[in-house]
Amino acid sequence: MMNKQIIPCLYLQSGKAVTGFGQRNLFGNGDVEALARFYSDNGADELLVFDFSSGDEEHEKAIARIKDICKASEIPVMAAGNINRMEDVKKLIYAGCAKVALNFSKQSNVELLEEMSKRFGREKMIVCISSPEEFTENKKRIEAYAGGILALDTVQDIVADTSDMQVILHTEESRQDALISFLKHPGVSGLSGAYVSARETSVLEFKQECKKAGVAVDTFESAVSWEEFKLNSDGLIPVVVQDYKTDQVLMVAYMNEEAFQKTLKTGKMTYWSRSRQELWVKGLTSGHFQYVKSLTLDCDNDTILAKVAQVGAACHTGNKTCFFQPLMKKEYDDTNPLRVFQEVYDVILDRKAHPKEGSYTNYLFDKGIDKILKKVGEECTEIVIAAKNPDKEEIKYEISDFLYHVMVLMAEKGVTWDEITRELARR
Repeated sequence: MMNKQIIPCLYLQSGKAVTGFGQRNLFGNGDVEALARFYSDNGADELLVFDFSSGDEEHEKAIARIKDICKASEIPVMAAGNINRMEDVKKLIYAGCAKVALNFSKQSNVELLEEMSKRFGREKMIVCISSPEEFTENKKRIEAYAGGILALDTVQDIVADTSDMQVILHTEESRQDALISFLKHPGVSGLSGAYVSARETSVLEFKQECKKAGVAVDTFESAVSWEEFKLNSDGLIPVVVQDYKTDQVLMVAYMNEEAFQKTLKTGKMTYWSRSRQELWVKGLTSGHFQYVKSLTLDCDNDTILAKVAQVGAACHTGNKTCFFQPLMKKEYDDTNPLRVFQEVYDVILDRKAHPKEGSYTNYLFDKGIDKILKKVGEECTEIVIAAKNPDKEEIKYEISDFLYHVMVLMAEKGVTWDEITRELARR
């Protein structure tokens, strides 16, 4: 059986996060991307986004903001609200949503489900149910074409009594014991609503309480016990901290057992300060938190490698990394693929922003999209021709030419390598 999912909900209105339907009160400062990152970093399993836009123009803007949310979020995003047409579903899935929820109080959505399920896959389609009747009247259709149900906390029993379909409960209940009771229900696969969406709620700590109560949830657990670590003379273990995206070494610090256990419990890197002789949550005063992505022990069990999402600067000097003072360097070519792609792409973007006379890149931008597309097509054909020849060198050069022109196209259309790699990872 899959672990139960904790799914905060973000209400979107006029491009901002609001506190609830029909309300103009901003949730936090309304920054939906910051909230998406917050939920991702703080232990949520998925993110539910309700679109409360009105009118076609505002709806299109909302889809654009949902795309921004998907880019910022590192957990799957489920879209709900104001989804009425096949085109809405298509745009949301292309925006990066893992699932789209159709409101079954609208008959047009009931009729839309089968077509959308066949086109995009049953696992991407969720149905919103607000009453037992909406389920019982459409049970066969839902079971055949939906991957799950999003419902208020009044319908889980009727679903469980008549079907194997799993329900994500959206509830205004805020009592922890009641929420855990909901999660114990065999027909409930996840929990959303007010409590888990509140910024003051520690999702990871709530999960710890769920686990104590016998509810299977995803938590941070160490595969090696603290007793198996080889500590230094002070009873500490050094921690090398890396940026999880770039692998850049950010800093080195130390943990005692309390710091290690708190890191697992909260998902925020916590250390032991040797100078102050106290526990130290990185970023507690500066806001430059480090959110855990992985912890790995070395072969001697005496050093931890932590990969983290770093907020702001890691160093107290304001530098991104504590390792910024050059001592010596031998020149070498950096052939890390992602770094090379990004560096070439950055040069192309710079040429677009600051044209340089005689630049071939600027020639392509000046000629416009049709010329760029023509060159992409030509280079693609050159790859096909080169692949028919036995010389590996030829295809190497043609693929390089093709990738360069694709990057010019990416810059012209505003597509980044981060978006491409995230889409590939999602697949």
